[in-house]
Amino acid sequence: MPLPEQMLAIEIDNGDLKPVQRPIPTIPANHVLIKVAASGVNRPDVMQRKGLYPPPHGASDIPGLEVAGTIVALGDNLSHLHEGDRVCALVTGGGYAEYCLASAALCLPIPEGLSFTQAAALPETFFTVWSNIFDRAQLQPGETLLVHGGASGIGSTAIQLAKAFNAKIIVTAGSKAKCEFCLQLGADAAINYKEQDFVEDIKQLTGNQGVDVILDMIGGDYFPRNLKCMADDARLVQIAIQNGPKAEINLLPIMLKRLTLTGSTLRARDDAFKAAIASKLLEKVWPLLASGRIKPVIHSTFALSDAALAHQLMESNRHIGKIILTV
Repeated sequence: MPLPEQMLAIEIDNGDLKPVQRPIPTIPANHVLIKVAASGVNRPDVMQRKGLYPPPHGASDIPGLEVAGTIVALGDNLSHLHEGDRVCALVTGGGYAEYCLASAALCLPIPEGLSFTQAAALPETFFTVWSNIFDRAQLQPGETLLVHGGASGIGSTAIQLAKAFNAKIIVTAGSKAKCEFCLQLGADAAINYKEQDFVEDIKQLTGNQGVDVILDMIGGDYFPRNLKCMADDARLVQIAIQNGPKAEINLLPIMLKRLTLTGSTLRARDDAFKAAIASKLLEKVWPLLASGRIKPVIHSTFALSDAALAHQLMESNRHIGKIILTV
């Protein structure tokens, strides 16, 4: 079946999201064209819309970092993928559209039993959580992980993966309902940061020992507070800075407790780096999804043309889990 020449896409226009018609992308070597059934909405999309997170060089200006759908065309040099394959993919942009280019190395089969909508919730959060908690921070069975923003897409993924690999999980969240959700999902403790001092609570929960790994999306004034929560030889991984990029810290605890402070962003990393993560997910995590032991948590779906409403919900912080656009 021939492809159309034009597609519906959502572009950024002076801070607004607007439906437009765009040409179907041409397909470079080692890439595939996916007819998008669903696309994940992520906080970096909101930042890009506001002009705070420009796409990497060569990436599409259309927002959207993860998609699920059907491969409808392939570039050169590919043999392991075929037209008609149902896949989800991590992309550097272009997800808010009816058709999206993806590196073949970053396409993963949709786990058995999952819908397109569920599969679109996987790539960005699962790649991010695996890369930072298990590869970078080296979380081990029996260790304690602190996740700030436990009810977010990243947080709900981190809870399930850490629990599946036998770690203890403490989370912070902004309401009683969100804390209860995190506990039901598998967290061992949940702290309402609007009503409680998470530093004092963590001291009590850990017998003044502290946590072994922190996954933080907040930054700013959370940074010195995180240091107070860390055990000897603990690791802090910074993956976002919702409270800003600057903090004043005391270096002495870093030295005395031998702390490791690190961070990362995923979008600008090359395909080889991301493909290594994809391989580990396929081996270690995809069977857990297929068995139903873990699952993506979806708060709500919006039509592609209603992407602006999806961003409003994202910015309200009322959601629990992922927000998905359906095509």
